[in-house]
Amino acid sequence: MRTITFAQAICEGILEEMIKDETIITYGEDIAKQGGIFGAYKCLIENEKLKKRVFDTPISEEVIYGSALGAAIAGLKPIVEFHFADFLFTGITAITNQIMKFRYMTGGQVSLPIVLRGPDGVARSAAAQHSQSIETIFMHVPGIKVVIPSTPYDAKGLIKASIRDPDPVIFFEHKSLYKIKGPVPEDEYIIPLGKADIKREGEDITVIATARMVHEALKAAEILEKDGISVEVIDLRTLVPWDKTTVLNSVKKTGGAIVVHETWRRAGWGAEIAATINEELFGQLEIPVKRIGAKNVPHPFSPPLEHFIIPKAEDIVKEIRDLV
Repeated sequence: MRTITFAQAICEGILEEMIKDETIITYGEDIAKQGGIFGAYKCLIENEKLKKRVFDTPISEEVIYGSALGAAIAGLKPIVEFHFADFLFTGITAITNQIMKFRYMTGGQVSLPIVLRGPDGVARSAAAQHSQSIETIFMHVPGIKVVIPSTPYDAKGLIKASIRDPDPVIFFEHKSLYKIKGPVPEDEYIIPLGKADIKREGEDITVIATARMVHEALKAAEILEKDGISVEVIDLRTLVPWDKTTVLNSVKKTGGAIVVHETWRRAGWGAEIAATINEELFGQLEIPVKRIGAKNVPHPFSPPLEHFIIPKAEDIVKEIRDLV
């Protein structure tokens, strides 16, 4: 099995689907000429047959996202890059009041195979307007599926599943993961939405995470193994729908759980997971369910301050040592 980067895996998945289906188009800011600011479109712009279906847009998010609704209604399958997750706020009306509601409002007469995808999370002092993890907002409002891969293998399998889905999908790609490498099969494969992956098996406590925090959790598990503490790490991969069965089965086994995410701790998506575990398994828990998230401040430009507010492996280690 060859080894490729996270960005290459995203591009390959889109490329393969576009070759098969001529109704797929993709557009956004700085993709047709530049190949995307993190290189996730380079293989597309190198393909002469697909270039006419890959194009740049003006800097107008409300129009970019709103046009995807019209394209889907007209029979196309748009894949729209949102450039930075932070910019979803500038076009959020088109997403939350149109894309996420239109199928319901038409009584299911219209399917909306729309994928909104792009960079999410911190990226070396990108500051308050280019560093946010805002996936919780789209988990909260009904009408869209939320996907957050952590490895090149998962990224390719999940982007292909997202493109084939008849409902809108928002696909978050952590900026720090674009350059990481991992094994990806050359043969076609699909990872179904809503299926978590146990990245590491353990016996003493369950850590539930997504994206970059999966890698931090795995680092923490290695450190804690030296202390004789066995940590199970679950990568949710999809927040909507999320794999309740895998999570609950793991927590039944270990007796405790910590939910870790890069978005703010206050009202972050981890609260939903933690509340569900408490509701379903309260009598079987040996320790309280804990949450780890970013501190409740805007993201600073200062590298030391940015490092301070974002969860890290050592934060997970400390919390687990205190609990176990």
